[in-house]
Amino acid sequence: MKTILNVEGMMCSHCENRVTTVLSAIEGVTSVAVDLEAKTVTVEHSESVSLDTLKNEIEDQGYDVIG
Repeated sequence: MKTILNVEGMMCSHCENRVTTVLSAIEGVTSVAVDLEAKTVTVEHSESVSLDTLKNEIEDQGYDVIG
């Protein structure tokens, strides 16, 4: 599956690395791509990974998932 999330608050490479690291640690996530300019995070993952899990991990880092 591919999920694209709109994320507010990411501004630099540190933010990008932080989000990539926490999402990559989730079992079932195979790929994470952060686009700072578009304010999106694209995650490829198995069906066992829920949208809520992805959102919660990002929000736990201090960012806002929109939509």
